[in-house]
Amino acid sequence: MTASLEQLRRCHFAVDLGAARTRVYVKGAGLVIDQPSTAAVNTRTGALMAVGELAEKMTGRTPDYIRVVRPVSGGTVVDIEMAQRMLRQLIGDKMRRTLRRRPRLRAAACVPHDADPLAQRAAIETLVGLGARRVELVDTLLAAAVGCGLPVEQPEATMIMVCGAAATQVAVLSLGAIVAAERVPVGGEAVDNAIVQLLRYQHELVLPSQSVRPLQLALHDNGLTSQGPESTEIHGRDVATGLARCVRVDTAAVRQAIQTPLTAVLDGIGRTLRECPPDLVADLVDRGIMMVGGSALLPGLDQMLRRATGMPVHIAERPELCAVQGLGEMLEGRIAPIVLDPLRA
Repeated sequence: MTASLEQLRRCHFAVDLGAARTRVYVKGAGLVIDQPSTAAVNTRTGALMAVGELAEKMTGRTPDYIRVVRPVSGGTVVDIEMAQRMLRQLIGDKMRRTLRRRPRLRAAACVPHDADPLAQRAAIETLVGLGARRVELVDTLLAAAVGCGLPVEQPEATMIMVCGAAATQVAVLSLGAIVAAERVPVGGEAVDNAIVQLLRYQHELVLPSQSVRPLQLALHDNGLTSQGPESTEIHGRDVATGLARCVRVDTAAVRQAIQTPLTAVLDGIGRTLRECPPDLVADLVDRGIMMVGGSALLPGLDQMLRRATGMPVHIAERPELCAVQGLGEMLEGRIAPIVLDPLRA
């Protein structure tokens, strides 16, 4: 069964639980929460030490008895209890009391396209723990397409690529439904890990994934497919001595390391197009691909896709917010009635 737009209009708030960030949209108030999906827990007492940005800053910098956890992986809740505690802390007592005054509190949530029943149930239980009496599930691909303004209700093809931290989802939509879709387990974290591994084996330098940002910025001016700056300086810990060390890294080698995981994304695009009717693929020659999600801002990724596919590639305005904005559009009733083939709790 599928939920209708009327059911979504009855929802009071919506949650986009991502591997990197959690966003909460409240009907009539807009986006109220946009924080990292991270929590710090005292393992001795079980107390929640911090959530969101503060917990993110604690990653890799805590004593043994404090553990930094991510209760969401690849858009799927893997620790329901911790996800509930994190959301309660992020939302705050005042907002929670305001929501609970609503009669029969309803919520909406994004789930990945290929989410199995267990993953769907985990998302439902997480929001039920916040007081929701009913939870409607919406495919992340549809929500993101609506949020970036694609005309998904038209009888013509639109292609969207949701670039997440843990996975990349690609889909072709028409008449408010997904015609073909593919989920590739490669995202921004895989790109960061490729850079970390390059530095470990080529320069014998250990550094956390949060420190790869300077290298990505070094590629920004000319993208992944050109030469750009010859080298950039990076700080880390020497594998052998454990001492801090500074090295100059060849950005051409970094580009090569990044290309490897991104090849899987190109394969996913090819598989999606092969599943589509020829008429829809022909529509995409001019319309191209719309990129959304936080990892869509990886420097030069759009250029690489443009060269590999021969199609126009666009990055949405504020791509990281498209999914939650799409949920907000549905809650507020601002989209055409034909749109929507979401999941139902």
